[in-house]
Amino acid sequence: MSQIPHPKRWLITGVSSGFGLELARAALARGDTVVGTLRQREHADSFEKLAPGRSHAVVLDVTRADDIGPAVQQAVQKAGGIDVLVNNAGYGLFGVVEEVSDAEGRHVMETNFFGALAVTRALLPHMREQRSGHIFNITSVAGVIGFPGCGLYAASKFALEGASEALAGELAPFGVRVTIVEPGGFRTKFAGGSMRQAEQVLQAYVDTPAGKARKSISRYDGHQPGDPAKAALAIITALEAPEPPLRLVLGADGLAMVRGKHEGVLKELVEWESVSVNTAFPAP
Repeated sequence: MSQIPHPKRWLITGVSSGFGLELARAALARGDTVVGTLRQREHADSFEKLAPGRSHAVVLDVTRADDIGPAVQQAVQKAGGIDVLVNNAGYGLFGVVEEVSDAEGRHVMETNFFGALAVTRALLPHMREQRSGHIFNITSVAGVIGFPGCGLYAASKFALEGASEALAGELAPFGVRVTIVEPGGFRTKFAGGSMRQAEQVLQAYVDTPAGKARKSISRYDGHQPGDPAKAALAIITALEAPEPPLRLVLGADGLAMVRGKHEGVLKELVEWESVSVNTAFPAP
């Protein structure tokens, strides 16, 4: 990829693998500067060797709220400012809603939603002051569709989508844009090393579609159709667009699922329209 005349400065959370690492590589290949967060210090050196002087590592666990502000300030200092924030850190949690414990549910929310929210809030004063910036929040098709067998994971992504949509309107007057990225199946560690399953297994669900989905998800690892490197280029295309999308679905499978969801919602709205509108007080 050829270098661009005005390099951008990125902050990407979760760059040890998957979307985060591929997006960092693509940005660095353009001549941009990237600050990437990692939970393990031993991965920092290898990230900084990707492009010495332009790839900077910051150790951060986004569930540690007290560490987020200092980490974001460190990122701003290392890069000399931040133009693009990518909230990528997160993981998948599988198990039917009844199986997932309060602790498991709260942890996936702390990581996928509150972690992203805290990083965003910490950086917003900087972006508002410079009156420019672009925030990419990586959600999922599960942020649009509540698939049986991963309800709490979907809840974390639905929450991030709702906050992101509101943010887009709130930040528009300051020249800051927001894009929600909704990937389908991509060959990351989502269905492998980064995936978690609820400890409790209820026999009542074992032979249901939700129970079977939980058992089969690990077999999907390594067979997903999506290429994370091409996903990274798609995100950069959105970044450079004169009118970037609020939502960017990635993958033909993801597009088909999201389209089907919205078509189903519209069909149901039409079918129940008379019931929906017949709820007002009688006209005087």
